[in-house]
Amino acid sequence: MSTERSDPAVTALLDANAHPLRKEIDALRTIILAVDPAIAEGVKWNAASFRTTDWFATLNGPRHVKEPMIILHAGAKAKGLVLKDRIPDPDGLIKWLGNGRGQIVFADLDDIKRKEKALWSILSAWIEHV
Repeated sequence: MSTERSDPAVTALLDANAHPLRKEIDALRTIILAVDPAIAEGVKWNAASFRTTDWFATLNGPRHVKEPMIILHAGAKAKGLVLKDRIPDPDGLIKWLGNGRGQIVFADLDDIKRKEKALWSILSAWIEHV
């Protein structure tokens, strides 16, 4: 993973937990950070998380090891945002967990690579509305 914009605290957390999905998580970190230069990563909720002005995405934490996953949300505190109808998702990647919270699950690293363009589009729209 490129270390240019990555947070050393996130890398240290993943190293300490010897996360079994490390390759997939690093691929997702790279994709998310590339979407917009305003995106920063950090450790929030004991997992790799991403923010612009507020937190908007979190990757697999140490206890979630079945498949690579992104949780999309509208910040650390609920704001009552309705994003469900504002985020284009023609490939149906988002499983909506509420009006302002979604989950994207990938099968493996190849699946992440296949869906990168669609993920980029979702993330761009998400940060525009959060």
